[in-house]
Amino acid sequence: MTTAGQVDKAIALYRALLEKHSGEFSAEAVQMVLGQSELAGEQFSIFRRRVEMVSNFITRQVNVDRSRSPQEALKATGRVQYTNGEVVDAMPRGDENCQSDEGEVVFFKPDLSERSGYLSDDELEQEFEWRGLKPCDPISLSAINEADPAFADEKPHGTHWKDAKDNWCFAMFDRWSDGRRVSVNRDGFGWRGHWWFAGVRK
Repeated sequence: MTTAGQVDKAIALYRALLEKHSGEFSAEAVQMVLGQSELAGEQFSIFRRRVEMVSNFITRQVNVDRSRSPQEALKATGRVQYTNGEVVDAMPRGDENCQSDEGEVVFFKPDLSERSGYLSDDELEQEFEWRGLKPCDPISLSAINEADPAFADEKPHGTHWKDAKDNWCFAMFDRWSDGRRVSVNRDGFGWRGHWWFAGVRK
C-alpha cells in the first residue's frame, strides 16, 4: 500500500516541476487545462504505468566467465541449439577486457494486452528505456541459464541487439517439445506476449 510519505513526495516532485517551468505557460492556457476533467486521470495513468512496470521485476545474480567464446557460452547451457553461426560469432560479449564478473540481471514482461499481443524490437527497446534498463548481453544471459536451467521453463526469456549492419538479432531461451532450447538468429519480426526480457541497470 502506498504510504502517506510517498504521496507527499509525488506531489512535491510534480509541484517542483510546475514551479520550475511556470514561466513557460500563460495563466490563461493553464487555467483552461486545469478545467479539463480528464487531466488528473491522464497524469495518474502515466504514474500507474511506471509503477506497474517495475512491479513485475525478477532479479537474478550472475557470475560470467568472459573468457569463453560465444559458442562455448551457449554450449555450457546444455540446451538444444537453433542458431545462426554467423550471428553467434558476432554476439555482444559485455566487457571483453574482464575475464569474469558478477552482476545483477533484471527480467520484466511488458503488458501487451492493448497491442494485440505483439511487440516490435523498436518498441521493446523503448520498454527497456522506460524501466531504466539496457538489454542484457547474451553471454551473461547464457550464464544465468547455465546456473538455473529450469528458470526458462516457466519464464521464457530473451534479449536483443543490433549487428554491424543495423539488423536486429536475438537470443531466446525456452522449453518446447524437444526439451530446453536456445535460439540465436537475425530477425526483426518482433515478439509475442509470453516472453520475458533480460536487462541490466544503466
